[in-house]
Formats: sequence, C-alpha cells, structure tokens
Amino acid sequence: MHAEEKNTARSRPDRAVLVIAVILVLAGAAVRWATLHQATTMGYSPVGARTVPFIMAGALAVLGVFTAIAGFRGDFPKRQKQDIPPMLWLVGGLAVQLLTMKTVGFSIATGLLFAAAARGFGRGPLWMTIPIGIVVSFVVWFIFAKGLQLTLPAGPLEKLF
Repeated sequence: MHAEEKNTARSRPDRAVLVIAVILVLAGAAVRWATLHQATTMGYSPVGARTVPFIMAGALAVLGVFTAIAGFRGDFPKRQKQDIPPMLWLVGGLAVQLLTMKTVGFSIATGLLFAAAARGFGRGPLWMTIPIGIVVSFVVWFIFAKGLQLTLPAGPLEKLF
C-alpha cells in the first residue's frame, strides 16, 4: 500500500510549482512586452540595448515551461516548513530602509536593514548590529559617493562628511 500511495502522490500536479511556472511565463511576457514598447534608436548593429531583455524574456518563458513540466510530474522535492519570524525581520528591514532612505540617509537606513537581516538570521543583538551596520554602510556610502562620485541619499551622518 505504501508504494501505491507514493505513486498516487507523484501523479498529482504540484499546484504551488504550477503557480510559479505561470508567474515565470507572465514575467517573461511582461519583459517582452515592455521591450517591444520602449523607445528605440537605430544604430549600426542589430545587437543593442533591446537584445538582452529579449533573451531574458525567452529564458523566463523556457524556465516557466520546464517548471510546469516538473510540476505536472511531481518532480519537486518536499518543501520545508517556512519559518515566518525571520522572513518578517528581513521584509520589515527592507521596508524600513525603503521608507527612511530619503530622510535619514543611506548609512542609517541601510544599517537598520543590516541589523534586521542579522536578527532574522539569528545573529547578534540589535544594540550591537545597528551600529555595526551603520558603520559598514557609511564606508560603502563613502566609497561610492566620494571615491566613485555616485549619488546616494545623504542624511545627517553623510552631511557631516
């Protein structure tokens, strides 16, 4: 009976995998549509700025088809149970960074993201990871802003330098 149950489970399509397949195909179609409708400039070469997006659109569609085939076959391994709190720390850290980047600047906002990610991965207390994140982020900001002359959002900390 056990082997029979295993064969029955394998014969059922994996709905989550099929949803992922549809999303991949839709993403490929969206990239293709956006590329077709972007303004173009004629150049001397047929290979240009539109070539890579078309390749990516095709690759996404092909991946979607292969994912659908695997979903119908039931070839995907059993998924592990999701641990929600670490994901919430990561998503929350990203949200805080996006919402505070213009007001507090790159270093502080990204330092908060660093601390949230560390907490999500179970590393270090916030009182330690926030200052470490801010210092590392400030070094990155300094390299990009001063060394490479790129513009990143500046807050009170960056304006000191």
